[in-house]
Amino acid sequence: MTRPPDAHADTGLLSPVRAGTPVEEAVCDQAWLQAMLDAEAALARAQAGLGTLPQSAADAITTVARAERLDLRSLAVAARETANPVVGLVQALTRIVADADLTAAEYVHRGSTSQDVFDTGAMLVATRALRIVRADLGRTATALAALAGRHRDTLMAGRTLAMHAVPTTFGLKAAGWRQLVLDADQRLGQVMESGLPVALGGAAGTLAGYLEYAAIDGGGRPEPGEYLDRLLDAFAAETGLARPVLPWHSLRTPIADLAGALAFTAGALGKIAVDVQSLTRTEVGEVTEPTAAGRGSSSAMPHKRNPVLATMLRSAALQVPVLATGLTQCLLSEDERSAGAWHAEWLLLRECLRLTGGAAHTAVELAEGLTVQAERMRENLDLTGSQVVSERIAAVLAPQLGKAAAKQLLTWASSTAEKTGRPLHRVLAEAPELEGRITTRELAELCDPAAYTGAAGPLVDRALRA
Repeated sequence: MTRPPDAHADTGLLSPVRAGTPVEEAVCDQAWLQAMLDAEAALARAQAGLGTLPQSAADAITTVARAERLDLRSLAVAARETANPVVGLVQALTRIVADADLTAAEYVHRGSTSQDVFDTGAMLVATRALRIVRADLGRTATALAALAGRHRDTLMAGRTLAMHAVPTTFGLKAAGWRQLVLDADQRLGQVMESGLPVALGGAAGTLAGYLEYAAIDGGGRPEPGEYLDRLLDAFAAETGLARPVLPWHSLRTPIADLAGALAFTAGALGKIAVDVQSLTRTEVGEVTEPTAAGRGSSSAMPHKRNPVLATMLRSAALQVPVLATGLTQCLLSEDERSAGAWHAEWLLLRECLRLTGGAAHTAVELAEGLTVQAERMRENLDLTGSQVVSERIAAVLAPQLGKAAAKQLLTWASSTAEKTGRPLHRVLAEAPELEGRITTRELAELCDPAAYTGAAGPLVDRALRA
């Protein structure tokens, strides 16, 4: 049977959280190939700027270094013979440069090595993907800030270990979600600003090849340290990446830092997702996801509208930390280049980028379209009567009855209120221990959940000011 041309393409069928999102294109095979070509072209321009490579050669390399001019599938299959895609890429790039300028072809990949090109390309891909992720995180944070402000005082039950605990506000919950998003953005920003460096080490981290060709092409042997500084500065400037202190072929700090930031980001968005899933349950009904034609439908149950946005967010949050652990394990990279650990990073890194990017894009839609059912929140809070403020009443009664006696009384009163369906303050008013100590009206005021949200409102204000 003849396969269609794209039969081997990864279409995202098994990963709906990232299918069709902007980050998917930013980290696809074509994008990765273009990033490696960008690294090759940037290196040639950097060397030309230092006078160790003809400017005409750098111009020719830059002009033809376009991914659409190469056969992706052929490069992928050829990589089986060399265990990395750069060898075949360099051969293919050299051929198309030669077609344009035969002399310039001699200067492709001058003094470089596969890992310099691949790792620099990986950092370019990561930078481009993180710009998309951070833009989506910004939109999500803005939407959550609006929710927090609008529902600053919207009363709801705080839940611990799945049970009603004490009253809180939805505004405080939304402010907490927003803070996690801001924390994620801060971590990604730190990685982008200083943690995504060019890779420049040559065959085994000594840059010997670069220095040797500089002596040949520049008309004299340069002083190693001085030329190293100039080449690193020029390469970093051409790519927009950071300058590393040392070659990092087997010092994988940049990958580990990126993995950690992506895992945190996915987890932060996952926290929002699990909260939304809990609050949107049929029997809870306190929030609902935004609607769209056909969204959330069940193949078997027409009445259902599933929380698909939260589900996709959660799926990413469960996957990325596991993949990030694999990236962190690649710190165990032997010698001056690993036989396997470096290679194991590639797919893990791309999956972390596109899952996190897909989650960030999905979070925008969820945050901007989330509907809050304030009345249902109050109804649910009333399910436990005034028992959610038993902590407060115990604190008020402790000075009069003693801490142990007050707790014992509240335990009995809460149980009685639950069994009889009577309001907690009326049960307490009949307790002989309180006769003459506190009035029924005072007990009713103490039992009002709206009067026991602590510093929820000021905390929301503080978070939004920050």
